[in-house]
Amino acid sequence: MNRYSMILQWSDEDQLFLVTIPEFADRVIMPCTHGKTREEAIRNGEEVIEMYLEAWQVEGESIPEPSTLQIA
Repeated sequence: MNRYSMILQWSDEDQLFLVTIPEFADRVIMPCTHGKTREEAIRNGEEVIEMYLEAWQVEGESIPEPSTLQIA
């Protein structure tokens, strides 16, 4: 399980749930994937996260740190 954030938002225009990965926003065009259902969008988001992490590791690029929610 990864610790990266995912934001799911419904798009009336696309009739899909769109997925944004905040930690990847400065390196990847967002939204980065989608799904017809919330479950499909989450599954696709997890796959995209793993794909980018593997590619960045192979290419020797730095990997963004997961964000952690700080509740005071």
